[in-house]
Amino acid sequence: MSTTLQELEELSVLERVQLVEDLWDSIARSNANLPVPQWQKDELDRRKQAYRQNPGSGESWEQVKQSILRQK
Repeated sequence: MSTTLQELEELSVLERVQLVEDLWDSIARSNANLPVPQWQKDELDRRKQAYRQNPGSGESWEQVKQSILRQK
């Protein structure tokens, strides 16, 4: 497929959103082994350690979701 940016911009917004969704779905299906940068691994380790030291410090998904919905 050889589509230019100009051709994509001629699509409606809904068509472009659908294209993006289809593209993400195709990436997910590909099982691509994308490298994870070391800084992200380090940050995940830091957060896991912080949680283990204080497991009660976080909030449940329901609490987070309600907080987000209240902000609207």
